[in-house]
Amino acid sequence: MSERIHLDVGNVLLKPSHRRQLMTWLKRAIRLGAQLGDLVVRLTLQRIGRQYEVRATVHDLAGDFDCRRRDRDWRDAMHQVVLMLTSRLHSQRLGAM
Repeated sequence: MSERIHLDVGNVLLKPSHRRQLMTWLKRAIRLGAQLGDLVVRLTLQRIGRQYEVRATVHDLAGDFDCRRRDRDWRDAMHQVVLMLTSRLHSQRLGAM
């Protein structure tokens, strides 16, 4: 089982503690993706004006999907994308059973 997560922070400066927090949020999604197999997640974080945009592109054996969110705070945007990602992976897991 191979799980890969690529983080592209673009023009946003993330401290190491922020990266650790992000990995903590992604734990459940990684576990669900590992059960599906061949998980590849590409997270892109960009600042556009006063807002932050987070995009997630996911590939696994059950299929591909994208999530996108804009918010004033990067944490809120990232957390919402991680929640959407986990929900979609969970529904794919139920569909694959």
